[in-house]
Amino acid sequence: MDRRDISLVGIPMQAGTRVRGCLMGPDALRTAGLEQSLAGLGHRVRDLGNVVPGAGAEVAGAPPHLHDLPGVVAWTAAIAEAAEAAARDTVPVFLGGDHALSGGTVPGVARAVAARGRPLFVLWLDAHADLNTPATTVSGNLHGCPVAYFTGQEGFAGLYPPPPAVVPPGRVGMIGLRSVDPPERAALARLPVSTHDMRALDERGVVACLRDFLDRVEAEDGLIHVSLDVDFLDPGIAPAVGTTVPGGATFREAHLIMEMLCDAGRVAALDLVELNPFLDDRGRTARLLVDLAASLFGRTVLDRPTRSF
Repeated sequence: MDRRDISLVGIPMQAGTRVRGCLMGPDALRTAGLEQSLAGLGHRVRDLGNVVPGAGAEVAGAPPHLHDLPGVVAWTAAIAEAAEAAARDTVPVFLGGDHALSGGTVPGVARAVAARGRPLFVLWLDAHADLNTPATTVSGNLHGCPVAYFTGQEGFAGLYPPPPAVVPPGRVGMIGLRSVDPPERAALARLPVSTHDMRALDERGVVACLRDFLDRVEAEDGLIHVSLDVDFLDPGIAPAVGTTVPGGATFREAHLIMEMLCDAGRVAALDLVELNPFLDDRGRTARLLVDLAASLFGRTVLDRPTRSF
């Protein structure tokens, strides 16, 4: 793989969830050796520190059940600006932080990629579709809404800032779904989002499911924003997440996805989200995310160190 310029952007955000602890995620990934792992593969890596949001302001007319909308809005604006800047000349790796952060990272990267004349696709590796809107979310937790926001769905006007760029639903691919709300199922039936739930992975395997997505990206000469939620993984190997859902991707399935993405050579950005070190077992999940990022950027099976978990 070609040597890349990679920037690490910390996003210690937990406004999108009521489970405390995600704000520690960026430091856990740093402690687990993310920068050293990527630099060891020959890449030029620069840590840009953490995004700092502005002050949140109350939003008139907001549904009362939404959790910390002012905080999410402030984070979204700051993240989009930082993401666009980082994506202009590097491959940014965004260290989260809850998944609401992708409402900023994806539009920011999409705008930077559009300036190069290329379309952006999003590979959503998650147990959840995160396709609720402020009106449809039952929990009120806005980490369940970023896909609806960055694909330009209705329901955000007057609440969120307009996204600097949107990704059409037909350029979004979801793998690993196994917990989808009824309004999200209705949206998926209506929108051209490609979906592969865990049954599809069981029946067809990782290679076939991911190849469907990669073929579409290649047909349009697109670039890929990979958004990896810890709950995509089986909680037996990745316990550090507040939204655990049994039956997730295995260690080898996750690594194979990363290895195939590396081979494709089209990754423009990576989100590592929902890491909650407060729920981890001696850094086990943080180390796994570092290993997966290393596979995405060129580490092979034969390069892997032997160590005990």
